Amino acid sequence: MPASFEALFANRPVILAPMEDVSDAIYRRLCRSVGADLCVTEFVNVEGLLRGCRKAHHKILIEPDDQPTVIQIYGSDPERLAEAAEVAEAAGPSFLDINCGCWVPKIARRGAGAGWLKNPTAMVEMAKMVVERVALPVTVKTRIGFGAETEMPIVDLARRLEDVGVRAITVHCRTANMGHSGAADWSWAKRVREVVSMPVIVNGDIDSGEAAQRALAETGCTGVMVGRRAIEHPWIFREARAMLDRGEELAPPTLEERFDLCRRLLHERWALRGRVSSTRRHLGGFIKGLTGASALRLELFQCDTLEGNLAILDRYQSAADSFAAA
Repeated sequence: MPASFEALFANRPVILAPMEDVSDAIYRRLCRSVGADLCVTEFVNVEGLLRGCRKAHHKILIEPDDQPTVIQIYGSDPERLAEAAEVAEAAGPSFLDINCGCWVPKIARRGAGAGWLKNPTAMVEMAKMVVERVALPVTVKTRIGFGAETEMPIVDLARRLEDVGVRAITVHCRTANMGHSGAADWSWAKRVREVVSMPVIVNGDIDSGEAAQRALAETGCTGVMVGRRAIEHPWIFREARAMLDRGEELAPPTLEERFDLCRRLLHERWALRGRVSSTRRHLGGFIKGLTGASALRLELFQCDTLEGNLAILDRYQSAADSFAAA
């Protein structure tokens, strides 16, 4: 039986963020294998979902071994978001999340993602419409505001979202205009947590187990969400769990662990997509810090076949093992 909504947040979860071309089913399983408690799908465009677009429907497929997983939808039309929520609900996620935080201009300019922050009242009305159309819990992921600090609506907005039935909120502690620049200000997540009773997830600059522990200690939030760091270092999930559960700082992943994860991702992405290019943003991070990593990365990135990439990894690992045994 799937875990209840409350149970998902009972143990300070460490959550894989929704990231386009990253948090597909393959990468969700990989991150779970190294400690992720909860995973969110890639962004699902409601228009594509409602038109029957194959890519959008593929994104919401959730296999029995891919749980707990949350489906995140985005769009600018409240009615279409509500319709898409019904479609996504039928796919069997743990709950549904509305993307109100994507800062990418081509999305925000259309009023989707962080574009909702330009009109908090409309955002609350949209969330209410979605909540009323589905039986599953609905959550929101958002930024602290769109522009200047004087325009940050997040504290009052979170309270209003809870009032219309939103069950949890993830706060990326930057403005939309900041993108990924500057430091995330976790104090905003603390301010939100102080005015609502629903779970608050802190997001932004969670790049180590120590950062996860510090973010929760400083904010009192329910859990943390990890984005960019998980792309290159999925072991952050087990490192965060060890720190949160036992105050333990884990050793870095071994060379064997790094290479095993490289091979696993190569095999699974090749089986799904028939190409290795989609693994490159991950492989460069998996081998980061190893002796000769730059040369190895260059070899891998210049090779377009599964067999070639695997042979390169085997050759490098054999050389490293021989050197260690000498």
